[in-house]
Amino acid sequence: MQVHLKTLGCRLNEAELETWAQEFQKAGHSITLEQDHANLIVINSCAVTQGAVRKSRQLIRRIHRNNPEAKLIVSGCYVTLNPDEAAEMLGVDLVISNKDKDNLVPLSLSTVNSIDMPAMATEPSEFSLFKRGRQRAFIKVQDGCRYKCTFCIVTVARGQESSRPVAAIVEEINNLHDEGIQEVILTGVHLGGYGSDINSHLTALITQILEQTRIPRVRLGSLEPWDLPADFFTLFKNTRLMPHLHLPLQSGCNTVLQRMARRCKTEEFAQIITRAREQIEHFNISTDIIVGFPGETEQEWQQSYQFIKSMDFAHIHIFSYSPRNGTHAAKLPHAVPTSIKKERSQALHQLAKEMKQKNYQQHLGQTFPVLWESQHQLTEQGTVQVSGYTPNYLRVTTEIEPFTTIENKIINCHLVRAQDDHITVTLTH
Repeated sequence: MQVHLKTLGCRLNEAELETWAQEFQKAGHSITLEQDHANLIVINSCAVTQGAVRKSRQLIRRIHRNNPEAKLIVSGCYVTLNPDEAAEMLGVDLVISNKDKDNLVPLSLSTVNSIDMPAMATEPSEFSLFKRGRQRAFIKVQDGCRYKCTFCIVTVARGQESSRPVAAIVEEINNLHDEGIQEVILTGVHLGGYGSDINSHLTALITQILEQTRIPRVRLGSLEPWDLPADFFTLFKNTRLMPHLHLPLQSGCNTVLQRMARRCKTEEFAQIITRAREQIEHFNISTDIIVGFPGETEQEWQQSYQFIKSMDFAHIHIFSYSPRNGTHAAKLPHAVPTSIKKERSQALHQLAKEMKQKNYQQHLGQTFPVLWESQHQLTEQGTVQVSGYTPNYLRVTTEIEPFTTIENKIINCHLVRAQDDHITVTLTH
């Protein structure tokens, strides 16, 4: 059977798809990148914003319209929060909630009543990493979240925290490395809460991964700043742990953070950033910011803007607040007008662009090992453009001669020129 897998949303959703791909292959089925060729299509939906809900609905309808003969299985946060609505959508054969995701493959195969194939008919291969290519893989280490940030619907959709055993994570990473994967990204809904249900913690997990695997690069997904113990940054003495963290700030104003039920004040956040940069050379921090949270006054916005500016983030994911039914924030008074949210968002996007360029400029003239991930079309000069990432997650590009490749190789590079969204480098070998 030909299986096509599709996702919207976070890295955790992508990690789940990669796991399902391997499970389908172990059951003897093939993964296809072409949805028109599929007998079975699985969609991992998203509900982090109202826009994500709309995109999930549109994706389900479009997939069915393009291939009405295929069996259609839908899972993820949207269908977990709206199971009846999803089940009634045209073409949907089965809805699998987040709590049943670990059994998605057998449930799907049971639904389509497929003929069992020999387990060894198809071995896991690079197709299991269809979303990210053969260089990087997302590893789901935990699910669920214990916190109740007032704007977040994901904690409702994902349920209680559940951590994977260390041995299973290590085994998956070693298997992926044997297949040629050079980098893994540890992901979870509440990554910093790893181990709370199995008498462990994230520091122990990272330590054991570094000790029990040989994969060249280990990255961490989004981490709540309050989850980082004082000695956390000593882990980065091991250069296989990449010197970049995504730490969601959400607002640079403490009164807004209080309404959000965030557990880290700006002063504490600044201390964490200072500690990281003092202890680790070239350490980069990216973040999330919500613009126009209910009740955000002009004074609060200006305070937030100035604090964000002082942090010199490498990159900012910017979201204009939209209410989500089922969250506490949706009931808060004093909604910010759309026009003001748009104005503040534009100002923050401009600041983010300036900070990114400043960060790029600070790295010019340095040499870093780059994992090359993708090759693009020929340039006007007849060369091939390739792109990759430094350890601290700077996107870089270079040009190589046609009919050659450096994909999936880690090569030292000299950073020479800053562009809008990347840095041009020369290979030093």
